Amino acid sequence: MSPTTSVVPGSALRTSRLPPDGLYEGPRELRRLAPGQPDRPYALFGVRPLGPLIGAEIGGVDLTRPLAPAVRAELDRALLEWKVLFFRGQHPTSAEQRAFARNWGELETNPLLAAGDDPEVARFDRSSAPAFENVWHTDVTFRERPALGAVLQLREVPPYGGDTMWADMAAAYDNLPPRVKARLEGARAVHDFVPGFARFTPEERLIPFQDRFPPVEHPVVRTHPATGRRMLFVNTSFTTRIVGWDREESDRMLRLLFQQAHVPEYQVRFTWRAGDVAFWDNRATQHYAVNDYAPHRRVAERVAVAGDRPR
Repeated sequence: MSPTTSVVPGSALRTSRLPPDGLYEGPRELRRLAPGQPDRPYALFGVRPLGPLIGAEIGGVDLTRPLAPAVRAELDRALLEWKVLFFRGQHPTSAEQRAFARNWGELETNPLLAAGDDPEVARFDRSSAPAFENVWHTDVTFRERPALGAVLQLREVPPYGGDTMWADMAAAYDNLPPRVKARLEGARAVHDFVPGFARFTPEERLIPFQDRFPPVEHPVVRTHPATGRRMLFVNTSFTTRIVGWDREESDRMLRLLFQQAHVPEYQVRFTWRAGDVAFWDNRATQHYAVNDYAPHRRVAERVAVAGDRPR
């Protein structure tokens, strides 16, 4: 995390210096699969990649019907390999959306969010709530066991804007300088729901949840329980400090790590149509809902799958 100098000592070119801890141009390693993992074809549905690293549209799967075990297994492989899957024009009911998500485990609810017609379905209605968008984050990292993943459907889309972006946090880790990786080895960070929700929730509504959701610690770099890949696991909404570091060093490092989600090569951007569904691996990604559609309405509904304790 030292300044970057552009010339070799003794060069005739004038000396110049960039501020430390920035994002710099140059080659980046874009590795979609874990080391040694073969790139196998899919037999039971179509896969249209939206980039080389993250995000693929799935064709030939009906989310309104029960999944055959073989299809579920292949979708699970696709999720691990592409991190976020998109299904066009599905229009599942709340019950069908829940049933699809349950293929990956028990569902979890978030009492800090508005519910839809079903208490296990969170509703994001931009016409009736303050904006809780336009920030890179991983869902509910303030829980001891953050969500494994989430299934999001757009019920109503604005005439323009309202895209969602996802970033691959394994790629973000892969491309950190070796000295940063070494410094983060074994580091743990505190996650707290308060800073993320205080931006758009009245204080009196948050106070009753302080005992239910005390601050928790997670590894700064977690290991994916299925793929074994190492991934950055800090985010702007909920990560407040690195345990045992002085505040200045912690803030400086977190600023650097938060920036990594902003690298376009690690991202996919999805433009919604009504009835589209996205299913993402919350362990491996961050996401960002783009708030560029005012004064129009955008209504989304999300079901979350309970996860494990990060390690």
